[in-house]
Amino acid sequence: MASGMLSGAQRALIRESWRRLSGSPVQHGLVLFSRLFDLDPDLLPLFQYNCKQFASPQECLSAPEFLDHVRKVMLVIDAAVSHLENLPCLEEYLCNLGKKHQAIGVKVESFSTVGESLLYMLEKCLGAAFSPDMREAWTKLYGAVVKAMRRGWEPLAEGD
Repeated sequence: MASGMLSGAQRALIRESWRRLSGSPVQHGLVLFSRLFDLDPDLLPLFQYNCKQFASPQECLSAPEFLDHVRKVMLVIDAAVSHLENLPCLEEYLCNLGKKHQAIGVKVESFSTVGESLLYMLEKCLGAAFSPDMREAWTKLYGAVVKAMRRGWEPLAEGD
């Protein structure tokens, strides 16, 4: 998870765009998750709290427990943005986060849909300010985060 994969200009674009969104993280996170459920409704059953299955994405998106999850997701993005100069320091945390996601049944393939949803949220919330260069910078950052999280899916070597 090399920090050098992002240029200084890309880091600046990410920081500037995230600064614009940081005042309303839950609102923007709901845009991301609404899009996620639109793209892949089969992900809805992964979100259960107290053994309660949600009947619809709308029910899930308004549940207090789910809103806590939205806050946590936005905090992970915030941590990545805050550590653009030193992304490797997040590697172990993200790997463990990947393990947690695997344990509840998330498939690695779902992360591409989450990435699409992240880009959709950025585009929707930033409007014309969301440039092709900004899209490329966010795509690189998200790719690095997912790469670290995917390590949580790697089987343990014999003897570990």
